[in-house]
Amino acid sequence: MSAASRLCRLAAAGSLCLAVLPASPALAQDPPRIAAGVFAGGVELGGLTADEAAARLQERLGPRLAEPVVVRTAGKRFTLAPSEAKLTFDARTTARRALAAAKPSPVPAAGGAAFGGDVPLALRHARIPVKAFAQRVAAAVARAPRDATLRIGLRKLHVSRARTGVAVDPAALAAKVDAALDAPLASRLVRQNARTVYPQTNADDLRAQYRTVVTVSKREFKLRLFKDLKLRKTYPVAIGQSAYPTPEGRYRIQDKQVNPVWSVPNSPWAGELGGTTVAGGSAANPLKARWMGIVNGVGIHGTGDDASIGSAASHGCIRMHVWHVKDLYPRVPVGAPVVIR
Repeated sequence: MSAASRLCRLAAAGSLCLAVLPASPALAQDPPRIAAGVFAGGVELGGLTADEAAARLQERLGPRLAEPVVVRTAGKRFTLAPSEAKLTFDARTTARRALAAAKPSPVPAAGGAAFGGDVPLALRHARIPVKAFAQRVAAAVARAPRDATLRIGLRKLHVSRARTGVAVDPAALAAKVDAALDAPLASRLVRQNARTVYPQTNADDLRAQYRTVVTVSKREFKLRLFKDLKLRKTYPVAIGQSAYPTPEGRYRIQDKQVNPVWSVPNSPWAGELGGTTVAGGSAANPLKARWMGIVNGVGIHGTGDDASIGSAASHGCIRMHVWHVKDLYPRVPVGAPVVIR
C-alpha cells in the first residue's frame, strides 16, 4: 500500500474518532445581576445577584429598622419598638424587585445607558398599634385647662387663677410615626408640638363679672364693699333681732330707691301701721335716705336710730348710718352679689 493510501486511511480513521468523541460539558451559566445604578432604601445594589443584594440590604438596613421610634412632645419622651408596630422587612423580596427593575433606554447625549432608580422596600407595619401608641402619648401629655374661680369670703375674695392646658393631636402624631417606620433613612426621632388649650374663664373675666361685691358679717356687724375683687370700704351695720333674723346666703341687689316708700308688712310688730304705706322721707318712715332691696322685703337702708348700729336690732334688714348708706348707694349697682353670713 502506497504512502498516500496509508495517509488517507489514517485521516479517515481520525475523522471517525473525532466524530465519536463525547461532547464536553457546557460552562455553568452566570446568575443574573441587578442593573447598575439601582438602589433600594438608599442602598446601592447594582451589579449584585439577588442573594448578594438581600444580604447587603439586611446588613445595611436591618439594624436601622430595629431601632425604636422616639417621640418627644411637651417635654416628655416616649418610645415605640418596631415589634410593637409589627414591623417586617423582606430583604429577598426587595432584592427580587431590584433585579426586575427595568433598565431605562440609553441616553445618546450621555454616550451610554442611563441606569438608576430606587425600588420600593418590601417593608410594612400595622397601623392600628401605631394609632394606639399615639393615643397613649396624647393621653399621657394631656392636661385640661383650669378656669379661674372666685370664692367669696366675708373679709376677702379668694381668686384661683386660671391655668392653660396641653393637648397633642394623636392623628398627626400617628402619621409622623408611620412615616418614620416606613422610611429607614428618616430620623427615628419624632418631634410633635403640643397645643396650648386656653381656659374659658380667667381672672380678668372674673374681675369684669364681679365688679362689685357686698358681704355682710352678722357676727362682726360689718358690711364690706369689694370693687374689682379688692376690699374698698367697710361699714358698721345693725342686723335682725333673734326673733327676726337677717337671712343668710348669697343674693343680689334687686332694686334701689332714694327716700324709699315703706310698705309696712302685716306683722304684729308693725302694730296699727301693718299693711299701710309710709311716704319716703317721712319722720314715721324707718327706711331713711336710701334703700337697696335684697330678698323678701329685706334690704340695706339708712336708719334714724344710730345707737342700734353694731347690734341685732332690726326686723331683718341691714341698717346703716345715713351718711354711710348715702356713700354706699352709688357704688352698688342693681344685680351686684350680696353674701350674708
